[in-house]
Amino acid sequence: MSARGEFSSRIGFVLAAAGSAVGLGNIWGFPTKVAENGGAAFVLMYLIMAFLLAYPVLMAELIIGRAKRANMIDALRGISSNKASKVAGVMTGSLGLLTVVFILAFYSIVAGWMIAFFIDAATNMFSLNIPWLTEFSIPRNLSFMILFLCLTGYVVSGGISNGIEKWSVRLMPTLFAIIIILIIYVSFQDGALEGWKAYLVPDFNRVLDPDLLIDAMGQAFFSMSLGVGTMLVYGSYIQRNENLPKLGASVALVDIGVAVFAGMLIIPAMYVAANNGVQIFTETGALISEDSLIFQVLPALFATIDLVGFVVATAFFALMVIAALTSSISMLEVPVAYLVDSKGISRKKSSVLLTFCVMLVSALIVFNFEALFVLVITLTTKYSQPLLGFVLCIFAGWVWRRNDILNELKHGNDNIEGSWFWRIWPWYVRFVCPAVIAFMFYRSLA
Repeated sequence: MSARGEFSSRIGFVLAAAGSAVGLGNIWGFPTKVAENGGAAFVLMYLIMAFLLAYPVLMAELIIGRAKRANMIDALRGISSNKASKVAGVMTGSLGLLTVVFILAFYSIVAGWMIAFFIDAATNMFSLNIPWLTEFSIPRNLSFMILFLCLTGYVVSGGISNGIEKWSVRLMPTLFAIIIILIIYVSFQDGALEGWKAYLVPDFNRVLDPDLLIDAMGQAFFSMSLGVGTMLVYGSYIQRNENLPKLGASVALVDIGVAVFAGMLIIPAMYVAANNGVQIFTETGALISEDSLIFQVLPALFATIDLVGFVVATAFFALMVIAALTSSISMLEVPVAYLVDSKGISRKKSSVLLTFCVMLVSALIVFNFEALFVLVITLTTKYSQPLLGFVLCIFAGWVWRRNDILNELKHGNDNIEGSWFWRIWPWYVRFVCPAVIAFMFYRSLA
């Protein structure tokens, strides 16, 4: 058991798991959804959905992972009691492994852009202007994608306590420090007050808007890195004496906190940009979002505040690189854990081999960007992830024996049987979560 490695501390696991959940989507996806869906009304429904939907699925992954001490394929096969469910477990685990490889492939390209913009901002502080860094090109995309994946592989090759935990404990507090400093700075700029109003003043007429609810459910589910086995694999490294429901709640709270803090930074920053003459609305009147926001609106804002703008830009893109790295290491760990557990390949060899494999997939996307980039994102995040989340709920709610789940939870809490968690979670993950995820999937198809 110890040969697999374990997180050495509770805070180490929480920061690593929260780092997995905290990614680029928290920084650029959540704030724009807030602005487009009634400000604080969306924040309120997001908080509710995070605990009504995402937290129960998160717990399913953590419990399965710790119980079986294995990668996704072996863990799902291990909780199955008959041949049909074992085959389904292998198929689900294999799809999860394949999905996470393709997610990391496109994710590393975007993360490479963040590194390029970070270097650009840093060099601009010294009056060095290198246009190549911010111009879309195959050499630029390829170079920084490779650099980012090498960083990811380096961290994962170090193991659990000396690699993933060690760097998560350093990177996550740094992420929080940068985001808080930037919030304080932006809040004192002209125009920030309007942004705070857009973010915090609720439009309660929209609280029960079906589109808002669907967006809130989707953001809550996907922001916690669920469905592809990252939390299941991290769960397999948790010590036996930990209280899993409390541990899972801590991860959910940190992830939600980063998303809310990101909104406190991005929305006021957009209105500061508008005050400085930068266009923040599209022709249809919607707020500019996602890649246009990160690579056009905010750099244009930084450019309007001279030397201080370069410092702020450097800090902001450092934040984005950290958020990307804490997520990517958890993604790479999913297939690495499989090679280590099932094939007996050393961690360092597995890390190098899989880093190279992801590089090949990423390079294929880079050279065929127009045809593959959006297609890969759609297939993995819009279709594969919800289906995997649905099947994980079926395994936790219907395939795995209830007494086995209870016995696993008792390792960290002898009195779990009388708790509210045990009274609600088993039937909730059995009936409610699959129904809601199925509805979300239907809605995305429609």
